[in-house]
Amino acid sequence: MVGAMTKVATKENIPGGVVHDLPPDLEAELTADPAVLAAWLDITPLARNEWICWVEDAKKAETRAKRIGRAGENLADGKRRPCCWPGCTHRVRDGGRT
Repeated sequence: MVGAMTKVATKENIPGGVVHDLPPDLEAELTADPAVLAAWLDITPLARNEWICWVEDAKKAETRAKRIGRAGENLADGKRRPCCWPGCTHRVRDGGRT
């Protein structure tokens, strides 16, 4: 729960995902709006992993920039995972299989 947090989030302690580190461009989007950052801190590490992987999965710089903007908008709207995306293929599932 975000309201119960006693530690203030700083750039040095904003968490990434389970297997993906938080990239600087997504971090900039998260820290630009306190509501977006609060939403990020309220989701699970697996959900953060999905957002990061979704952004990093973009093949073009323009697509990546659009996804970062959408991530901020969607998090601010209360969405906890990227819409219409099958999920991160990098995290280990099913007893060690990916």
